Amino acid sequence: MALTAGIVGLPNVGKSTLFNAITQAGAESANYPFCTIDPNVGIVEVPDHRLQKLTELVKPKKTVPTAFEFTDIAGIVKGASKGEGLGNKFLSHIRQVDAICHVVRCFADDNITHVAGKVDPISDIETINLELILADMESVDKRLDRVAKLAKQKDKDAVYEHEILTKLKEAFEQEKPARAVEFTEEQMRIVKGLHLLTIKPVLYVANVGEEEVADSSENPYVKQVREFAAGENAEVIVICAKIESEIAELEGEEKDMFLQELGIEESGLDQLIRAAYHLLGLATYFTAGEQEVRAWTFRKGMKAPQCAGIIHTDFERGFIRAETVAYEDLLAAGTMGSAREAGKVRLEGKEYLVQDGDVMHFRFNV
Repeated sequence: MALTAGIVGLPNVGKSTLFNAITQAGAESANYPFCTIDPNVGIVEVPDHRLQKLTELVKPKKTVPTAFEFTDIAGIVKGASKGEGLGNKFLSHIRQVDAICHVVRCFADDNITHVAGKVDPISDIETINLELILADMESVDKRLDRVAKLAKQKDKDAVYEHEILTKLKEAFEQEKPARAVEFTEEQMRIVKGLHLLTIKPVLYVANVGEEEVADSSENPYVKQVREFAAGENAEVIVICAKIESEIAELEGEEKDMFLQELGIEESGLDQLIRAAYHLLGLATYFTAGEQEVRAWTFRKGMKAPQCAGIIHTDFERGFIRAETVAYEDLLAAGTMGSAREAGKVRLEGKEYLVQDGDVMHFRFNV
């Protein structure tokens, strides 16, 4: 599924360093603003221990993980909504992503220039949030002008939309993002059609210094970010982009040893990838056979035929049923045959809501 999270932040907060670590794609990273002008897009594997376990169980010829897409977007500055610092271009890039990973500088370093002259994570967050709100305000104002004329003529749909737009404008005037406004499911369909920047879900990424990667609990900047994020019901991932770029170059035992030396169980990148994946309401089901064991991304709430269609449209078109077993049940049974004997393998129909971790075999006829 082609969903992507955009990495945003002020210049020199560690966005491109983080992106390089995630994708090892080599986005230019330099100590001055706007060194990354065109968005860089990279595909990264979603870490999932279940895939390895299934591989050990089934012993296929190959194993294929599922993937997730990140876009590195150049640094936004104050005035971006008015075109400052190539702002219009950057905002258009944000409009194209599905979720936002907002990187915030939570470390002091005299050798790395801060665009505002000092480290202040909340001010940094508010600067970007305000620029996105101002851009959305402009979009809503333009739409209001058009809808208001029809609303005066008692056009039912226009009156309904006018109420929603007015509610959004009032929130923006209070510097609140669209995602903080409560809407009914029906109203949300109209809101989504506006393609607002501030309706996108956000994950905050606190970038700390090397000495704090094992324990950031005493970092005052991280505390501030956590408190701010709690007000938005948003998640915070703490990473050290510089160290993550070093970890990304290692594999297997070498990587494990390095993590142990740092005193951490899992890299910040693995946490970030999973958090961004779940932020978009994504989950994973598996197919497992002698040829391959494979992870597939689907949106939570999708039914079996839709998930079959992710593999091939013919699977959805000719869907009959899905032979399904939960990952944990298969692991406990040891083999698909044993799981079947234990009554853990189910035949699910067209209305079945696929669950994260389902191991599935689709039956179809076209």
